[in-house]
Amino acid sequence: MTATASRAHGRHAPRKRAGNGAAPGDGADGVGLDALVGHAGYAVRRFQIWIFQDFIKTLGEVDIRPTQYSVLTVIGANPGLSQMAVAKRLGIERARLVHLLDSLEQRKLVKRIKSKQDRRSHALHLTAQGETALEKFKRLAAEHERHVEAKIGKENRAQLLRILSGFT
Repeated sequence: MTATASRAHGRHAPRKRAGNGAAPGDGADGVGLDALVGHAGYAVRRFQIWIFQDFIKTLGEVDIRPTQYSVLTVIGANPGLSQMAVAKRLGIERARLVHLLDSLEQRKLVKRIKSKQDRRSHALHLTAQGETALEKFKRLAAEHERHVEAKIGKENRAQLLRILSGFT
């Protein structure tokens, strides 16, 4: 009897099982993922979700999100960089970066100084408070990286960074 005919008679055709007894792609919830199991993009996105959740939890006490941390880190490493250069380097839309910088400026972590070369542009700098805060953020981010290593293993983390280095 076909699967369709079987369903019509109120019976379900058995699903093919993987070698471990689970249907391909079945998670703890029993929902199969079918072809998504073999899609790198899907796996990377799911890992990214886990990464962001752990980052936000680990840095929760300082209320810093991943993108804010990235912006602060780049500004700290490149004092005087323009907003355009930060946006381009991190792949952030300019309008979104402006809002992000507004919030970091309100928290007194970043300051914008009109560029001497181009008055339409701003040079970005960490404030003294921003420099101190960034050191704490980096310590917490290192703790987050230890969580990643615990999740996937030291060698796998190193290999993942090597694989993804072409995208940074």
